[in-house]
Amino acid sequence: MIFGKHINRYYLKFGPMLLFGLAALMMVDYLQLAIPKLYGAVVNGMNTGYAFVDGVQVSFDMNYVLDHICMPMVKVILAIIVGRFLWRLCFFGSAVKLEEDLRNRMFRHAQELSREYYQVNKVGDLMSLFTNDLDTVQECYGWGIMMFCDALLMGVLAVRNMWQMDHILTILSLIPMAFLLASATVVGKQLTRKWDARQEAYSRLSDFSQESFSGIGVIKAFVKEAKELIAFKKLNVENENANIDHTKASVLMRILVTLFVESVIVRENDVVITINETPMLETKLLKEHIFTRQEVNSIKTEEPVVQQKLTEQINNHK
Repeated sequence: MIFGKHINRYYLKFGPMLLFGLAALMMVDYLQLAIPKLYGAVVNGMNTGYAFVDGVQVSFDMNYVLDHICMPMVKVILAIIVGRFLWRLCFFGSAVKLEEDLRNRMFRHAQELSREYYQVNKVGDLMSLFTNDLDTVQECYGWGIMMFCDALLMGVLAVRNMWQMDHILTILSLIPMAFLLASATVVGKQLTRKWDARQEAYSRLSDFSQESFSGIGVIKAFVKEAKELIAFKKLNVENENANIDHTKASVLMRILVTLFVESVIVRENDVVITINETPMLETKLLKEHIFTRQEVNSIKTEEPVVQQKLTEQINNHK
């Protein structure tokens, strides 16, 4: 999530939309945890040959599967589809409106600045504010709210259900999550530095392009076209390398997190099978454990952004 003097007002402005999206997200998270229970019922019924409905033992046949597994699963899936559509509409819709309103405010403020200001400050920095930085703020506002709330709600609900089923396995599953959070925090700082370098490279390229177009008459008069092309090519390569380095670091982090999660899940699958002999407990615990790890992954693979960078730059331009 992102906070700041010029951002906090939008939480109040779009408060009703965000609350409605949060309610839809809560519904989706709650329904997602119902899926492992249905999986557990299927595994338990296939192993024992019977199931329990309101405390009554019934045969695990096709009628039971259709009435108590398939139909509830279809209802859950449809409800999740509707809920995801609603929270996407609320969170991402408010983020787009925030970007539009913030860009209009920045443009009106830019019109009020003096001519001397544009002679002292680089236009490339202003172009970066109106393009990359605003796009990043939009993503951080929309995706940031969703990922934070989703991870918090899903994590709490999943850990609560896991704790009710087995205390020991829950503690074992939380140990690698701590290592995952610590390692992702370290890599996240590296991603932040890569992101800053990418923004600086784009700012230098934009500033050089603007100055070249403004002084194209002087460049032609002194026959400096070749020199300008060489300088532009150098800045373009720096900008390309900065974007490639940032992309490599981001992809590498996703790969490492995915490999870590999958290896831990496979290992803990063996531990669960060794400790617990109840298939329903095994299946439900593993599924909810996977949901919890996905939420941790969603937090740490988010685009790293210095939260108040944009608002501080706006204040400096005043």
